[in-house]
Amino acid sequence: MTKYDKLITLFLMVFTLFSLGSCSKDDDNTPIREGVERSELILTEVSGEEVEAHGDHFHGLNDAVEGESIVIKFDENGIATSNGHLHLEVDAIYKIELKAWDYNGQEVQHDFIASKAVADDYKAFLVGGDLILNPDSKNESGAIFQPREQQYGDGSAVNGQYETTGILSYFTVGHDNEGPTKELTYVLRKLDSGLKGTIERTDWNRKDYTEVFAGENVLELKFEVHAEEGHHH
Repeated sequence: MTKYDKLITLFLMVFTLFSLGSCSKDDDNTPIREGVERSELILTEVSGEEVEAHGDHFHGLNDAVEGESIVIKFDENGIATSNGHLHLEVDAIYKIELKAWDYNGQEVQHDFIASKAVADDYKAFLVGGDLILNPDSKNESGAIFQPREQQYGDGSAVNGQYETTGILSYFTVGHDNEGPTKELTYVLRKLDSGLKGTIERTDWNRKDYTEVFAGENVLELKFEVHAEEGHHH
C-alpha cells in the first residue's frame, strides 16, 4: 500500500468516526431521556452576612461564600452508591448541583438547560420527607428548595423563578424539620408543553406533583437527610 493510499484510508476512517459521532446526538437537540448511566448531587454549604431564608426563597446568594462539599453518587437506577445518608445542619444553606453522565461518559446535565426552548420542558422537584416548608413555618425555619440558574447554555439570561430549572439550586432543611431521617427524592421531570410557567416556588415538595404537572421523570435520585443542630464556627 502506498503512502498515499494509507493517508486516504486514514482520512476515511477519521471521517467515518466523525460522522458517527455527530449522528449519535438527537437531531432535535432534546437531551437523552433514559441514557443516564450515573449522576451526582454536589451539596456545598454557603454562608455570608446577607444570606438568609426569606419566605419561599433565599436572599444574599450572590455574595455567598462557599464552604465544604459533599458528593452523593447515584447509579443508573437513582440509587445512592455513596453518601446516600446525609447529616445536614438544620439552619445551613446548601448549593445543590446536578451532574449526570451518559453511557459514553459525556456530561449531559447542561443539555437540559441548553437554551430556553429546551429548558421550558424541564423542572426539578425535591419530593418526600413530609417537610414543613418555610412559608408555612411560624419563624422562617422551614425547608426551601430554590432552583437558581442564571444563564442558559447558549449564554442568554434565565429570567426569574418561572424559568429556572434546578440543575443548580439552593436548599435548607430548617429547624422545623429536625428529628427523624427524611427520605427525599431529587426529581428532574420532563413536563408537558406549557406547564413550566405554572409552577410556583412552593410546588417543589408537592406529593401530587405528577398529577398536577403532567410529564415523565427523567431522573429520580433517592437519598436520606438527617437534619441536626449544627456547630457553626
